[in-house]
Amino acid sequence: MTIEALPRGDNPIRSEGITRGADGISRYDDLPQSLVHVLRQHAESTPDAEAIVEVGGSRISYADLWRRASRVAGGLKEAGVTSGDRAAILTPAGNDWVVAFFGCLLAGAVAVPINTRFAEPEVQYVLDDSGARFVFRAGEPLPDGEPYLAPDPQLDTLAAIFYTSGTTGAPKGALTTHEGFLSNCENMIRGLSLPADVGADLRTLISVPLFHVTGCNSQLLVTIYTGGTSVILPALDLGVLLETIPYERINFLVTVPAVYQLLIGHPQFVDTDTSPVRWIGYGGAPIAPDLVHRIKAAFPQAVVANGFGMTESASLMTTLPDRYAAEHADSVGFVVPVDDIALHEPDPDTGVGELLVKGPNVTASYWNKPEQTAAAFLDGWLRTGDLARVDPSGLVYIVDRAKDLINRGGENVYSFEVENALAAAPGIGEVAVVGVPDEVMGEKVGAVVVPAPGSAEDPAAIVAYLQGKIADFKIPQYIQYRREPLPRNPGGKVVKPALRAELGDKEKWGKPLR
Repeated sequence: MTIEALPRGDNPIRSEGITRGADGISRYDDLPQSLVHVLRQHAESTPDAEAIVEVGGSRISYADLWRRASRVAGGLKEAGVTSGDRAAILTPAGNDWVVAFFGCLLAGAVAVPINTRFAEPEVQYVLDDSGARFVFRAGEPLPDGEPYLAPDPQLDTLAAIFYTSGTTGAPKGALTTHEGFLSNCENMIRGLSLPADVGADLRTLISVPLFHVTGCNSQLLVTIYTGGTSVILPALDLGVLLETIPYERINFLVTVPAVYQLLIGHPQFVDTDTSPVRWIGYGGAPIAPDLVHRIKAAFPQAVVANGFGMTESASLMTTLPDRYAAEHADSVGFVVPVDDIALHEPDPDTGVGELLVKGPNVTASYWNKPEQTAAAFLDGWLRTGDLARVDPSGLVYIVDRAKDLINRGGENVYSFEVENALAAAPGIGEVAVVGVPDEVMGEKVGAVVVPAPGSAEDPAAIVAYLQGKIADFKIPQYIQYRREPLPRNPGGKVVKPALRAELGDKEKWGKPLR
């Protein structure tokens, strides 16, 4: 079958310097040869510039990062690691994580970042599945040998395997090449409207895990790409985060909407100098227009952007620029310049279909998973598993995960649509919408609500708020309150199977509201 890419509409993201190849994939014309090439270039041209800073730890220049990584590469070589071997990184976020990552690349090895929150059986699964030859572990010294540099990798050389933090099933290893990483860096620069010459002036604060593509690919590697500085917060502490912004002159922030809401409401925020912040990214969860306005007021010097992507796309797939951020808060924005998107089997009435994507940043396959790879691709397009619609201007709207669609007596209810409506409701801090089993209707709509600080539980007020905003059959008939945060994967996405398992059958939801 032939799948046609959707028109780009009024997409405002810069698209010059791109050529479409004979394989139908668009690529940036002037990408560096590899991440190794990028690091070496900065180590030689700006050796004393800060590359990474660990909050509460040390500062490492580009020259020192190159030196340390080359010694790690030498240590890996002495440990028997050769080009193409996998080396797993199971250390906390910090300077050692970055040195280990680049040590892998300099050795010609394939880095395998592992979620440090995994239980031991989950860790062992990734180690076994990847066939890791070496494991960087917390509390153990990094391998140290004579400086070593493997033959220069090329753009199509496999650089890393990131295991999906999926919401269902065992994680799968998404392959990322040097071209995938570098294309995402360029996507980020254009999507956030960063100046082309931002260079060493870019300073980001990484408060999300480095084993996740947001922290690694869209923050750490973007600053390495420009020659800027990554300031790493080993563990999320809102007070320390706020202190770090002015102290480290942070101008680029990325986190999930819930954290911005907590930051703005933190007692220290009113005394925090936020003037250095010029670029703000968010994603991973619905955001209310009111919160967008509050973020813009709290960081008046900054432009904001909503980013959407997945492990398989090396992070960014679409981005919603600042001038659309509040008016179209329910959209994830326009497709990045080198990606194409399409909709599989769109509904003739709603236009909703499964979102497909292809591009140089999109994985070509899953490691050691031929059956899952075959199921994930359709005529060369990656099936994202997200149900979406795209308006004539090119704005993409994610309406649900295909697996989270609620069928209420034959009526399709998209959980994201209900969550977006609920995000602006008074008294709601976090919310997730799931199907509740029902003998007659098949499923009914249920909402799990974490109340905003200081807010009372008031289901009737929530229902009243939704009246007239969404169709009556979409309004939750069950509302369950909880005081602890919603379970999320490292990308900030709610793990709905965990909620379903926790609430179980309909009896645990209590009586319906109507």
